[in-house]
Amino acid sequence: MEIKKIKELIELLSDTDITEFELNEGDDSVKISKHNPNATVIASAPMVAPQAVAPAPVASAPVAEAAPAAAPAEASLGRTINSPMVGTFYAAPSPDADDFVKVGQKVKVGDAVCIVEAMKMFNKIEADAEGIIKQILVADGEPVEFDQPLFEIE
Repeated sequence: MEIKKIKELIELLSDTDITEFELNEGDDSVKISKHNPNATVIASAPMVAPQAVAPAPVASAPVAEAAPAAAPAEASLGRTINSPMVGTFYAAPSPDADDFVKVGQKVKVGDAVCIVEAMKMFNKIEADAEGIIKQILVADGEPVEFDQPLFEIE
């Protein structure tokens, strides 16, 4: 493979978000990788902090105190409809459409209550219990975690 062609590939890739590229032509092959110093810093920072906090005996005391404080908040919720995945919560099928459900609305098992977008896929979330929507626990467009309560129903 000619050096000129390799230089052209490097120039083309430098203007993109691609971090790694491999090209095979017959017996010739080239692998080009970009180093992103910001990604390295981000990846290494979380690994250092938990190691320093975990062995400290003081850290276990606040954790023990925080657990009972969180339990009453969860206990105050009745039945909930939880997110089956990590993603972004949307209350309506499109920005100009009405919300799937409103506080005070009755839902049956299988009724669509919201959408959670995960990896550019829009997943319709259905009620897994019958009841009346007592509270919507997540704001539209807010990120949600796996098993996070989205709605409280009674």
